Amino acid sequence: MSSSGRLTTHVLDTALGKPAQGLRIDLFRIEGDERTLLRSVVTNSDGRVDGPMLEGDAFATGTYELLFHAGDYLRADGATLPDPAFLDLIPLRFGIADAGSHYHVPLLLSPFSYSTYRGS
Repeated sequence: MSSSGRLTTHVLDTALGKPAQGLRIDLFRIEGDERTLLRSVVTNSDGRVDGPMLEGDAFATGTYELLFHAGDYLRADGATLPDPAFLDLIPLRFGIADAGSHYHVPLLLSPFSYSTYRGS
């Protein structure tokens, strides 16, 4: 049975006031102690992914994790980071309780802070 829900994300670089282009994001499904990689994507010039991270039959209730490769993005964009970087990999673990809904999980990023929320 196909659901009408979907998972989307985008990343904004709040330190520079622009979309975070070229940031790698990995999506995992979490089941108990198992962490299964579903896909890896890179953000476009608008800081978005070129389509939903999950949709259709692949979009199901459960626990997921988005892993944002923030350190690689920040270094490539010219940020001077300490060694080790304060923020390098940012895991966001969240639950999908309604397979018929849109879950938008954005990241607002700077070299020393981040925030997220469930958007629309």
